[in-house]
Amino acid sequence: MSELEAMAATDGETPVGPAALRLENVVRTYDEAAGKLEILKGTNLTIWPGEIVALVAPSGTGKSTLLHLAGLLERPDAGEVYIGGVAAGGLSDDARTRMRRVDIGFVYQFHHLLPEFTALENVMMPQLIRGLDKATAAVRAEQLLAYMRMKERASHRPSELSGGEQQRVAIARAVANVPRLLLADEPTGNLDPKTSHYVFEALRGLVRASGLAALVATHNMELAGRMDRRITLQDGQVVEM
Repeated sequence: MSELEAMAATDGETPVGPAALRLENVVRTYDEAAGKLEILKGTNLTIWPGEIVALVAPSGTGKSTLLHLAGLLERPDAGEVYIGGVAAGGLSDDARTRMRRVDIGFVYQFHHLLPEFTALENVMMPQLIRGLDKATAAVRAEQLLAYMRMKERASHRPSELSGGEQQRVAIARAVANVPRLLLADEPTGNLDPKTSHYVFEALRGLVRASGLAALVATHNMELAGRMDRRITLQDGQVVEM
């Protein structure tokens, strides 16, 4: 994993350079028939390269909103979202799309792999969309699948893979463009405990090896306890647990 390992972060050292993600006084409201519903009220959050943070919050507290704002899928009503030190608020929609494509990776509870393509082709896809040539994309995809212990399954389509294997391919695809930030929404929610443990360890190893930052939404407290920090949402604010 030469390209990923070249970016390696060292545990315990003072972070160098800009935060992978910073939310500064972020406000988000939604219009309802009864008036405005305040979800986030001047929320602040910083995640550093090489750090994996658990987001543990009940439904309805703003977890999805926070992930959407961090992933530049929504714009805040006030405040600013910084990705790698770059303020995203003033960027055009095209520029935000480019930032999502290059700097942010997404993993969901369901893998969302393209069923007609192999595991290797699924991991190549975001690289090809970014503009890499096919040979380079294939080499990087092979390296990632090998790192995720999926080398022998690279030619299989999603329907031929187990749930844990599908999620490992989804994680490899999410980091194929070597993003700064990985956002994961219940990435082990559909898996049994043993498979969940293995997938999380693969994800954590990838964070440590590559130096990317990860924000992982989960209801699994045992899983959350193995991350660097745990945060929750209370009355529209991010609170350390």
